[in-house]
Amino acid sequence: MYFLYSLLFGLALLAVIPVYFIKLRIKRNERLHLRERFGFKVPKRKTNGPFLWIHAVSVGEVLSLQNLIQEIKQGHPEWEVAFSTLTNTGYKVASAKLRNVDHLLYVPFDFGWVVRRFFKRLRPQLLVLAESEFWPRLLLEARRSQCPVLVVNGRISERSYRRMRLWRRTVNILFRNISRFLVQTGQDKERLEKIGVEPERIDISGNLKCEVRLPSLEETEIQQLKKELNIPEGKKVVVAGSIHKGEDGRLFQAFQEARRARNDILLVLAPRHPEKFGGIEETFPRDSFVICRRTDLQPGREWDVLILDTIGELARFYALSDAAFIGGSLVPWGGQNLLEPAFYGKPVFFGPHMKNFAALADAFVRGGAAKIVEKPDELKDMFLFNDAPGLEARGKRAKEILCSLQGATIKTLAAIEFFMTHGNP
Repeated sequence: MYFLYSLLFGLALLAVIPVYFIKLRIKRNERLHLRERFGFKVPKRKTNGPFLWIHAVSVGEVLSLQNLIQEIKQGHPEWEVAFSTLTNTGYKVASAKLRNVDHLLYVPFDFGWVVRRFFKRLRPQLLVLAESEFWPRLLLEARRSQCPVLVVNGRISERSYRRMRLWRRTVNILFRNISRFLVQTGQDKERLEKIGVEPERIDISGNLKCEVRLPSLEETEIQQLKKELNIPEGKKVVVAGSIHKGEDGRLFQAFQEARRARNDILLVLAPRHPEKFGGIEETFPRDSFVICRRTDLQPGREWDVLILDTIGELARFYALSDAAFIGGSLVPWGGQNLLEPAFYGKPVFFGPHMKNFAALADAFVRGGAAKIVEKPDELKDMFLFNDAPGLEARGKRAKEILCSLQGATIKTLAAIEFFMTHGNP
């Protein structure tokens, strides 16, 4: 099985590398980091003490592990921690957010001889995988190196579940190399059991993404921020965050309809990938609205629609908003994270496509903290603020539900400490 996998993986890599060379190296002037990925450049241990290797695929998983890594380094400063990621964007975010890790690296290409270089050089006591990063050779070589593997924040999506059931026998061979699964929900646990994982190897720990830690802004700070952004007193602000293509036009049309009923509402539109949207504001009519980019905003310049084309500011805008819409949900993308506006106690809206955050979305809707909007009239009502007391109550429920979902970091840390101390039971 592993020979055939390595052969197919090698053929796929030969096809993919030229594409990524053009996309990253030529078009974006970014490196492919092939020396690191092939194991010719592996970091050297600083000490002979306990060594922990944590892997996350990209940006979302990296951010979900921030608090956990902080707790690990505070509680166990003697542990040497390596953090690997798959993508260039994940690596960049990890470089900015995880400054207290000892080694930052790219996960090796999944060939036996490459992965063995990493285990021989790093000699980790434990390999931690975030969510659903199941590389066959990585798992096999971990077992051969007598290194336990712990899956944290595990999630088995409906799509993955269907595939795993189809290839159940192969998946079970793969999963035998995993010591324990810490999953987000009871549904994830049930799906693993149906695939064939023993119940004693699965624990429900909750969702690490719920461990949101953002700056708490006082009302005076929010008012100052509004003043800097030229938001007049008394105006209502809807922040539509992480918007994907195909959503911007529908949101703008609903905003346009709502403005015919009241003129005290403003829209902040934050594209998920600002660089891909190009001249987004050029697609909207300018005859009755002032549309401005964040990077072009000058003191005293008023606006009706603000395009948030900067990175790292979205949370602050959620803090000053009166309501928040979560992007990636009006189109079949799967939704984006709804926890930042919940942290600031804001009423949350999203479309019907929230499969990437299905359990969270369901909990917020059932708890009266979020509302699903899809039809033009529903989107228009989101901007009208007809039920101000109800919206305020929904925002409070969002904060309460978020607090009730926290605790995954403590459970995950306890499991890591157990394996780092005792190894495989």
